[in-house]
Amino acid sequence: VLLVNLGSPKELNKKSVREYLKSFLSDDLVVDIPKFFQQIILHAFILPFRPGKTLHAYKQIWTKEGSPLIVSTKKIAKKLSNKTNWRVEVAMRYEEPSIKNALKSLKEEGCNKLFVVPLYPHNAMATTITTEMEVKRVAESLSYDLDLIFIKPFYDNAKYLDALKKSIDPFIKKEKFDKLIFSYHGIPKRQAKKTDITGSHCFSSSDCCETICPGSSDCYKAHTVQASNKVAEKLGLSDSEWEIAYQSRLGPGWLTPFTDRRLAEMPNKDLKSVLVVCPSFISDCLETLEEIEIRGRDTFFNSGGEKMTYIPCLNDSGDTINLLESLVLESEIK
Repeated sequence: VLLVNLGSPKELNKKSVREYLKSFLSDDLVVDIPKFFQQIILHAFILPFRPGKTLHAYKQIWTKEGSPLIVSTKKIAKKLSNKTNWRVEVAMRYEEPSIKNALKSLKEEGCNKLFVVPLYPHNAMATTITTEMEVKRVAESLSYDLDLIFIKPFYDNAKYLDALKKSIDPFIKKEKFDKLIFSYHGIPKRQAKKTDITGSHCFSSSDCCETICPGSSDCYKAHTVQASNKVAEKLGLSDSEWEIAYQSRLGPGWLTPFTDRRLAEMPNKDLKSVLVVCPSFISDCLETLEEIEIRGRDTFFNSGGEKMTYIPCLNDSGDTINLLESLVLESEIK
């Protein structure tokens, strides 16, 4: 089994951050504009300025063991291996530990069947699709002839929905709150449209994401909406008690509403106590620990909020391990 997550800088310094951003933002499925303009923007406007800001953000969450994302993913792999006796490798889509080194190791051991698990519940060009394409590319470059089985997005899997509900439940029962925010990583609207196989369903109506049909089957936004609806229903929440927002935007034309703006607006609407959960991520990372728990909290309090509780990701919980085991076993049967 190969668990693949997004990645992070190798070390806590500006050079490593710059290398990571260059690798990540050079992916045509992440920044899906003509290569010439992509590289101009990257080298003229992003790499000269962003590494310093990103390094500062990483410094606030970095642990003695390293990047929280990589630490969490390795813990998940170890627990999954211990529970199942499977050979479990970890790789990052960008930087280290690399997909190439993972496949080299597996090839040397004579592995001929590999279950690839992108650790993202929802389908998107910049996560699940680029992971699948890169694993296939690397395997081909290594002349590695193996049976590749890719675990598909599991946003509607019963075990995943129950695990997410279970992670939120104690916070709802423990404290009074005015709103629960499902904060998902944002993507450009054009990328959501590109996964609409009909070419006509996406954004065609205000409730297009609620409709289960071929046009929404691979849509990131539809996945987030449908998963949130099911979890909110499991939690017994009324429509007024929860909402969806999107974080981490880079430029215009991204999915709305924006999490940071909602956190700034809510106190003025007498929503003084909020809970925030980030279901785009299985493992806590920069986008959850720094963007939401630190910056998001500051935004909320500076706008007059009184209490904000961040609900951690599933990380290496028993529910996560059971879910991943189930996903692999179900995929093998299919």
